[in-house]
Amino acid sequence: MDVPGAVYVIWGILLVVTIVVVLPLAVYLLHRLLRAALSIERYTAEALAAGLGIARNTAAVKALDTTVMLGGELGAVAGSVRRHSAAIEKTLADRT
Repeated sequence: MDVPGAVYVIWGILLVVTIVVVLPLAVYLLHRLLRAALSIERYTAEALAAGLGIARNTAAVKALDTTVMLGGELGAVAGSVRRHSAAIEKTLADRT
């Protein structure tokens, strides 16, 4: 089987086009992909740091809820102390 010379010429032209056009284009696109991936990684690290800061700064909210709950109970206790001190005051005033 005899291969025509035109096949070798076409094959050579396509090989040159592949090396001159396709290979640099592939390298360029891979470089852009790498830059985008590194940028995403950097932004993700920044977002993680911000999220951890928010979590750290809002950790006291649960303690504030407990304080508010205890503050309500403290108001009830203060009213009870007021009533008892008024009773003690009246008792002492009656003795004098």
